Amino acid sequence: MAVEMHAGLASEGGSKLKMLLTFVDNLPNGTERGTYYALHLGGTNFRVLRVHLNGQRSSVLEHDVERQPIPEHLMTSTSEELFDFIASSLKEFIAKEGDGSNISTNRRELGFTFSFPVKQMSVSSGILIKWTKGFSVVNMVGRDVAACLQEALARKGLDVHVAALVNDTVGTLALGHYHDPDTVAAIIIGTGTNACYLERIDAIIKCQGLLTASGRMVVNMEWGNFWSSHLPRTSYDIDLDAESPNPNDQGFEKMISGMYLGDIVRRVILRMSMESDMFELISPKLKIPFILRTPLMAAMHEDNSPDLREVARILKEVFEIPEVPMKARKIVVKVCDVVTRRAARLAAAGIVGILKKIGRDGSGGITGGRGRSNTKMRRTVVAIEGGLYSSYSLFSEYLHEALNEILGEEIAKHVIIKVTEDGSGIGTALLAASYSS
Repeated sequence: MAVEMHAGLASEGGSKLKMLLTFVDNLPNGTERGTYYALHLGGTNFRVLRVHLNGQRSSVLEHDVERQPIPEHLMTSTSEELFDFIASSLKEFIAKEGDGSNISTNRRELGFTFSFPVKQMSVSSGILIKWTKGFSVVNMVGRDVAACLQEALARKGLDVHVAALVNDTVGTLALGHYHDPDTVAAIIIGTGTNACYLERIDAIIKCQGLLTASGRMVVNMEWGNFWSSHLPRTSYDIDLDAESPNPNDQGFEKMISGMYLGDIVRRVILRMSMESDMFELISPKLKIPFILRTPLMAAMHEDNSPDLREVARILKEVFEIPEVPMKARKIVVKVCDVVTRRAARLAAAGIVGILKKIGRDGSGGITGGRGRSNTKMRRTVVAIEGGLYSSYSLFSEYLHEALNEILGEEIAKHVIIKVTEDGSGIGTALLAASYSS
């Protein structure tokens, strides 16, 4: 991971890791004051938030949220229609403030989280590379996403300035840093996975001559696409990848994120049932891709009833396998365990790769060479968000176990993993505060 990070920073296309520049060099630090907005377009829903900051690193920020589905026809219409709809919703949201009488008196600052592939041009502008998640708005690819929103806000008569355009991982880092200044990286591990971290500007060789006041910049790794010959793949991984809508893409994500773990388990159980008499008969449902969702896999894995009745119930409900002998139930739990443990350990190895790259793994940086240096290890916080880590206790347990194992207990105790909630909302509003004009 550390070697690929170096390659991705050295040249465009030099690595499977895109190592995208975010132009964020100024993270929120807790002194921010005022009211800021965030807009999150992440998929089929979008959200608007309002956050009030009082200049102290408040433990809970007062904030209001409104969530709305994107009408299906807008996902394939024009950029004007899509952004006019979003701007109208924001206008209604702002109108509900107080008595709504002074909607036009003062300019508002907004952070925009846009969870699609974007090439950032500055902290508040970026060009859409391609649509994903079922969107195919015709005249958008190659255009500046923030400008499209800014124009729609103007058409609706709103004095709102788009101060920051960010990826949700960067929002998570901002939120983590707001609460704890030792935060140097952020990981999202839920349905999908990604990571970003704070890099020294002189280490980003592909943007020579770029200067920032802080001498640092947040880099969005797009680590779901990480690949390496050191990553051992099984026949199940190879088949899942080949049959997915994006073959040869997002290799790391397919081994560690919630979207895929349940399906790896299904594939293993299917093969076992074909090669043995584990179940009386092979249910046709076992052959349906993605029928076993990861939350149900986690429920089977964490079933601690003496007769594993939850396992039997889920196998019956999902796969229509009526009678599952106790021995087979135990095997299913074991399969869930192996798949989850591997995912958590790979995620931990990825985190250590980042720490190694920035010299926070206790070895004195990747070029240190001579064993552990005796420089004192600094407290290092990694912000983490996503259901796989926060609601799946065995996953998080295995991840910590692997961190201890790779770093050694002495170093690992300086690395703190902190759960954040809603980086893509609150974190983005905080970035709007950091970059407000």
